[in-house]
Amino acid sequence: MKAFQVTAPFEFGLAQVATTQPGRSEVKVDVAYAGICGSDLHIIHGQNAFVKFPRVTGHEFSGVVSEVGADVEHIKVGDRVCIDPVISCGTCYPCRINRPNVCTRLQVIGVHRDGGFSEQVCVPQSNVHRLPDSMSLSHAALVEPYSIALNVLDRMQPHPGDSLLIYGAGVIGLTLVQMARALGLTDITVTDVIDERLANARSLGATRTLNGKDVDVEATMREVTGGEGVPLIVDAACIPALMPQMVRLASPAGRIGLLGFSTTPTDLVQLEMIKKELTLVGSRLNNRKFARVIELIASGKLQVQEMISHRIQFDEMPAAIAMIENHPEQTRKVLVQVNSDHH
Repeated sequence: MKAFQVTAPFEFGLAQVATTQPGRSEVKVDVAYAGICGSDLHIIHGQNAFVKFPRVTGHEFSGVVSEVGADVEHIKVGDRVCIDPVISCGTCYPCRINRPNVCTRLQVIGVHRDGGFSEQVCVPQSNVHRLPDSMSLSHAALVEPYSIALNVLDRMQPHPGDSLLIYGAGVIGLTLVQMARALGLTDITVTDVIDERLANARSLGATRTLNGKDVDVEATMREVTGGEGVPLIVDAACIPALMPQMVRLASPAGRIGLLGFSTTPTDLVQLEMIKKELTLVGSRLNNRKFARVIELIASGKLQVQEMISHRIQFDEMPAAIAMIENHPEQTRKVLVQVNSDHH
């Protein structure tokens, strides 16, 4: 079968790979659509320590079940599904306290094992979510990126009326704007240095946007909040150097959400943290958020269609990756149609 495979850093392309058969508690999915994520590019660049090559990447995908293992219940051939990429052991400490997304033996589909940039893929039945009839397979491929936004916001425990500041208006920043709106937040500021991205954020519901090259973000936010600071801040730009500013801008009892995998150390002034009793939360992948995201998409509370900037055929993937790398300001979610007979 055809798959997009990374054989070594900077060596990638479409290849023929062996077809796999589902295990007893696995299902085989004919992949319909898969989204290209920034972390797929990190794998291509050799910046993901968890990957062993060769690897079929892709962790945001939807499709149709074509085969089920002997022990599979509740899922049948023909079901339209999307796949949660988080595979956990169920017995380690994080799993025992209901935090399976940071399982000690975590496996991520498309990272630790082959993923959705493939005509077919076998996945554990527990990772498969059936779709409501009203939901398209193309929209279902975006459940995973929205689950990232819901996960970090849940970790930050928003209160009604909280204002939110998002650094970065890339895909994660844009999903955060929509998810925050869906959760009832109405005062959402986004800062970035690319005007096209800020325009996207405004069109998707940001209350105000600030270009960090043109305005003093810190002074503006102090003014906007009457000197109180911001209760909720998310670093979706994943820039460690922003940490001191975020700590200064956070209100007393504020929460700061971090999503980046950077290994660069960051400056942290303990006095500010303690004086304001700030909460710093890391957020990785998603902790069983798929059902809620599917519900939010099906009920029309998220603007999924507006997130898709490009739809491409499977054969165009190498060119699409070059486009994302060279013109990130022109892309939102690039969606790959893997099997053209599934819509």
